[in-house]
Amino acid sequence: MFSLSVNDHVMIAHSLPHEFFGPAQSLHGATLAVEVTFTRAELDEHAVVLDIGEALALLDDALTPLQYANLDEHPDFAGRFSTSETIAEYIGTRLSVSLADRPDIGIAVHLRENPRAAVSYTVANRP
Repeated sequence: MFSLSVNDHVMIAHSLPHEFFGPAQSLHGATLAVEVTFTRAELDEHAVVLDIGEALALLDDALTPLQYANLDEHPDFAGRFSTSETIAEYIGTRLSVSLADRPDIGIAVHLRENPRAAVSYTVANRP
């Protein structure tokens, strides 16, 4: 299995309105470090998993709708808690749609909320 990882960050605002989330119930900002790993069992005809420039552009496209957004007002998070896990899923889903014509490329999103906490989401069963 081969892999290629690229990274960036996204700055958001959100609240998690449930007592479960303690002080994060209030509106607050977060800078999330995002790393995406693309995998492939065999290299393509150019001997790569995915072109690095394309991988960076795909990640940028996935993050752009979130950049500086208040996720409490973002339509894709309506009726959902905008936890790090759901944000990672959102990014993974957007990447999967962008790579729909290449289902042999696996996608995993690693999102670091702070130096001590991170979540991961792997897009399952790409068509």
